[in-house]
Amino acid sequence: MGDGDGTVIIGAGPAGLTAAYELLRHGRPVRVYEADDVVGGISRTVERDGWRFDIGGHRFFTKVARVEDFWHEILPDEDFLLRPRMSRIYYRGALFDYPLNAGNALRNLGLLEAARCLGSYGRARLRPPKDQSHFEGWVSARFGWRLYSIFFKTYTEKVWGMPADRLQADWAAQRIKNLSLATAMRNALLPRRNRTDVTSLIEEFQYPKHGPGMMWERCAEEVARRGGTVRTGAWVTEVHRDPAARRATAVTVADAGGERTEPAAHVISSMPISALVRAMRPEAPPEVRAAADDLRYRDFLTVALVVPEEFSFPDNWIYVHDPAARVGRIQNFGSWSPYLVKDGRTCLGLEYFVFEGDEMWRTPDAELVGFATAELERLGLVKPGCVEAGYVVRMPKAYPVYDERYQHNVDVIRDWLAAYVPNVHPVGRNGMHRYNNADHSMLTAMLTAENIAHGAEHDVWTVNVEQDYHEQRSPSRHGTGRDAPVVPARR
Repeated sequence: MGDGDGTVIIGAGPAGLTAAYELLRHGRPVRVYEADDVVGGISRTVERDGWRFDIGGHRFFTKVARVEDFWHEILPDEDFLLRPRMSRIYYRGALFDYPLNAGNALRNLGLLEAARCLGSYGRARLRPPKDQSHFEGWVSARFGWRLYSIFFKTYTEKVWGMPADRLQADWAAQRIKNLSLATAMRNALLPRRNRTDVTSLIEEFQYPKHGPGMMWERCAEEVARRGGTVRTGAWVTEVHRDPAARRATAVTVADAGGERTEPAAHVISSMPISALVRAMRPEAPPEVRAAADDLRYRDFLTVALVVPEEFSFPDNWIYVHDPAARVGRIQNFGSWSPYLVKDGRTCLGLEYFVFEGDEMWRTPDAELVGFATAELERLGLVKPGCVEAGYVVRMPKAYPVYDERYQHNVDVIRDWLAAYVPNVHPVGRNGMHRYNNADHSMLTAMLTAENIAHGAEHDVWTVNVEQDYHEQRSPSRHGTGRDAPVVPARR
């Protein structure tokens, strides 16, 4: 089949819209279908009553030149702000610099607690934990139990929803690399400016002045202007394949007008790879469906609270390591961009890491606003009674979960797609079940567009943050992408 039927793209997040734009650049027709009513995926900007919220916080920083060029091709330079990177750790009423600053940490901990931490570190060096196969044992062996419990344990458990002694040590080694207490203090006492060699240490980043959704709203407009179509509120419910020809031939789309089936020469999918498998008609084999059903996701919700500007802080976000609070991170949207907030007010976004369907996910919005307000007041970041309004934004399937079986499951699905529907192309974070940054999700889309338009043979599965941001490379079939742990599988 030729390209006369064009490419159907499932999802209008960074990967899907990048693929559409790039295919149009190569003169190939595209149709984009997005199930939600807005574009941008997790990189959207949500607007409520004139307030704009970034879901998770998106720093525009990349070492991939073609992604940088793409950003500035979509938005003019004047639409970008250059923002200082700042984030700190909140623990028991004090704010700790991040990365660690020795003087700041000692002052906040106090001499007695600092001495206890050093004593704990000394004991760990003399008698390290016997079991260092998990995150808790590995980190406490290198920092001591007290520093581990302050700076690693609580936040990690909030993000991934399980005890730290069930997360594997390999992730700690990847995430922390060769960092030790001695090197952390040396770096803190002898700081280096412009630390762009490690992603988490960049000191400045670009940011679209109206939030990251501005990029993808403009990109969708450009796709339409160049002859493509972008339809929101449109679900791709089925991907039809011809088993004899070993290719996908059409998709069924459901929207407000009903269902229809449209031909497709290629399908680019940024929908969760598990949902892609379930959409196949005829059905994928049982072992492939079982692999899809075994993949899990971590979900996310933001409670955005409007407060007077006096309760602003300079950080983009604050990590909440205090075990007494359920919130994991607090964004200050005014520190990302003054265009997100209103005069005399800022908006603080309290981020909660949850599983879709659990108690917090099901809690009504008004109760969540009350709960988050109480946490913010209890942490001492605002005065009682100063919260003026609140909004809740839920984001399902924000983070793929990497359990002990995920790599096998992804390999089963990937091999089956390559053999039986090679014109179906997974891209992006959920599309590949890989914890990529937005720039690497975009790169998978760019390479896929070249494969379709020019018959290139790029292996998009080798696109991994390790290649550009860290010293060590991961084999193409291993590694979760950006730092993320492999967690225990369900039993």
